[in-house]
Amino acid sequence: MAGGGGAERAGAGGLLPPLCRQHRRKESRERLSVCSKLCYAVGGAPYQITGCALGFFLQIYLLDVAQLDPFYASIILFVGRAWDAITDPMVGFFISKSSWTCFGRLMPWIIFSTPFAVISYILIWFVPDISRGQVMWYLVFYCIFQTLVTCFHVPYSALTMFISREQSERDSATAYRMTVEVLGTVLGTAIQGQIVGKADTPCIESPLFFGMTNSSVALEELNMTHDTGSLTDTRNAYMIAAGVIGGLYILCALILWAGVREKRESSELQSDEPVSFFQGLRLVMNHGAYIKLIAGFLFTSLGFMLLEGNFALFCTYTLGFRNEFQNILLAIMLSATLTIPFWQWFLTRFGKKTAVYVGISSAIPFLIMVAVLDSNLIVTYIVAVAAGISVAAAFLLPWSMLPDVVDDFKLQHPGSHGHEAIFFSFYVFFTKFTSGVSLGISTLSLDFAGYQTRGCSQPSEVNFTLKMLVSAAPVVLILLGLLLFKLYPIDEEKRRKNKKALQDLRGESNSSSESDNTELASIV
Repeated sequence: MAGGGGAERAGAGGLLPPLCRQHRRKESRERLSVCSKLCYAVGGAPYQITGCALGFFLQIYLLDVAQLDPFYASIILFVGRAWDAITDPMVGFFISKSSWTCFGRLMPWIIFSTPFAVISYILIWFVPDISRGQVMWYLVFYCIFQTLVTCFHVPYSALTMFISREQSERDSATAYRMTVEVLGTVLGTAIQGQIVGKADTPCIESPLFFGMTNSSVALEELNMTHDTGSLTDTRNAYMIAAGVIGGLYILCALILWAGVREKRESSELQSDEPVSFFQGLRLVMNHGAYIKLIAGFLFTSLGFMLLEGNFALFCTYTLGFRNEFQNILLAIMLSATLTIPFWQWFLTRFGKKTAVYVGISSAIPFLIMVAVLDSNLIVTYIVAVAAGISVAAAFLLPWSMLPDVVDDFKLQHPGSHGHEAIFFSFYVFFTKFTSGVSLGISTLSLDFAGYQTRGCSQPSEVNFTLKMLVSAAPVVLILLGLLLFKLYPIDEEKRRKNKKALQDLRGESNSSSESDNTELASIV
């Protein structure tokens, strides 16, 4: 189903598609159909839909709807994301110990985690009618959901290596996947933002309110003077949005299961004995190209995560667009979705490292502009569209470059197999852990600056802090990441050489090798 008929008939023999004798015949058999690529790509949507909804809205939900103290909200955000990071290598370990089944090695993890992940996700957006224990409620269900969505996303990410062994086909499938994933962020932003945005969330405007220095005292005063039942519509809107997103999660998982099969190849896997995880981990973490790649993306991703986590508050309070922030977020994600094909063409034409420098750095002038210029809705939308173009590059490039690192590792360690999940899971581990740290620190910074729950406006210290969190800090982090990319050793010439060496290692015929030699010579 994930490839041509010839690939399926021989697919029961190994992890990857079979070798072909003639270059043209091999290309036709290895080529993935558009339907297979689409089914594979749809599987990436649930992680992005839920992640986008949580990333953009959970902070403001905990502060202004659940009405938690900013200190406790920061604990929930940090612990939840840190736990999410820890679960990635754990799941990668258990995947490496998994045996092959009739559904594959990775697909059972994806399917069986889905219903439980949906239930826990919906409960995150439910406000329990209890006076004590709300913090534990959100912390427990947030951690449970992060664990279950990791059981979905880590095997799905590793599935990239098992749908084809051709770099061009993997890159093409990754482009499909990134397009659908960014479309998933559009859906997450649109569903959550538009449904929640239609509910009128009341705010409090009182001079005495802003004179209070203790958020809990302010909240008690609020409860005494204002009917908290006015939040019922807002809370119901969050639950409706969670139900819709949960339904999409299940639908996407079913499409992935129905349309994609993992491929096996007997020459790569002689037995189903589980690989040694810790030995593989030591080899992976000593691989220089991998460390340099994740170090660069660690800083750039952290910059975009800071922007994502605080942008709703920034639009609401600093820019004063309380009723427009969900539309501004939607403009960012629509722009990102529409420019994914452009970045796929760009990295094919000019190389992946060049795409990193051009694509990610393009956000810097606009991040500076939105912070230094006076609040203007038209300028904000222009900045949102421009930022979306850079977000598209930040989405596409890590997942397009990780398979190149895996191929480079295979060349250096030809006798070591089954470590693909470790590569992907530890990349996600580092990005998620730093995301948790950034969200925790940013929410604590708002607490120290004097953030007021459900305020119609915020003190000047809070507005200044929000500017730093969505402009200055992301710019510095992006620049640091781009500097680290100078050390990344896999350029286009090395990538082509690795491709040819892998083909030789897998026993390509002379005609196929001669064809690739011609291709390599023309590139050099």
